[in-house]
Amino acid sequence: MKHARLENMTKGWFVGAFEPTLLHTQDCEVAVKKYQKGDHEAAHYHRVATEITVIISGHVRMAGGEWHAGDIILLEPGEASDFEALSDTVTVVVKHPGALNDKYLV
Repeated sequence: MKHARLENMTKGWFVGAFEPTLLHTQDCEVAVKKYQKGDHEAAHYHRVATEITVIISGHVRMAGGEWHAGDIILLEPGEASDFEALSDTVTVVVKHPGALNDKYLV
């Protein structure tokens, strides 16, 4: 058995080919990300990875839409998206396959 604390992971990422991680793999990357209202990320895309974002709680603007708890957004390689937390928000993000250095700003 292994054990870790989410607050000790870098930006919530706990599965992937980086350190620290609980499961080291190149198959995928997984994170639980917490945002405060107003937090944002610049528009970007991935050339290799498909990115899936699950809104666990809160309200966000991304990929040209507004999303709430329970929404699942899938971005294929090459599809760009920015991100803005319209309220305090928690998401789960899965990238498949894991692909370090696969983030390109628009």
